[in-house]
Amino acid sequence: MESDVLTTLKILIIGESGVGKSSLLLRFVDNTFDNDQPATIGVDFKVKTITVDGNKAKLAIWDTAGQERFRTLTPSYYRNAQGVILVYDVAKKDTFMRLENWLNELATFANRNNLVKMLVGNKIDCTDREVTRDEGLRFARRHHMLFIEASAKTNEGVKTAFEELVEKIIQTPGLWEAAGPDGIALSSGGQQQPQASGGCSC
Repeated sequence: MESDVLTTLKILIIGESGVGKSSLLLRFVDNTFDNDQPATIGVDFKVKTITVDGNKAKLAIWDTAGQERFRTLTPSYYRNAQGVILVYDVAKKDTFMRLENWLNELATFANRNNLVKMLVGNKIDCTDREVTRDEGLRFARRHHMLFIEASAKTNEGVKTAFEELVEKIIQTPGLWEAAGPDGIALSSGGQQQPQASGGCSC
């Protein structure tokens, strides 16, 4: 029931196009995986309620497009976010090298200095890895981020990534207490956007 929800949290998933942001979201929310997942246009949006350490939280999860031409749509979606999942593809070094750009964008548009960041190295089911776990861990530590490796395809690490992020947010009362159970508006741009074919998965 809604009355026992501790808070509603706004979670963003950001990163380069094709790293598997939408696949991670669909695996977490619906426990499904599509090898031919189309590229997100603009922003997709899903809601899921989870319980972490006895606290029930409703997550409003925003999946942002990684393509450059859609970037003008995203700045407003950074506002009031309490948590961010930053995704790269362990089999594509360039998606890892561009993480700094995403952190700069986050610093520019996010209006909460203490929001919780989780770095996720996705597609660990791939055999042609180009980014080691140690590289990901070092980057996360340098930028004070949580870190996990995952595979949307096999479901490894996906639930843990979201749960650890939410746990850390709940442990940071200044992020959500003032907002209460109805902490964010779900109506602003919350509808699903049309999608175009593209994207990639391995």
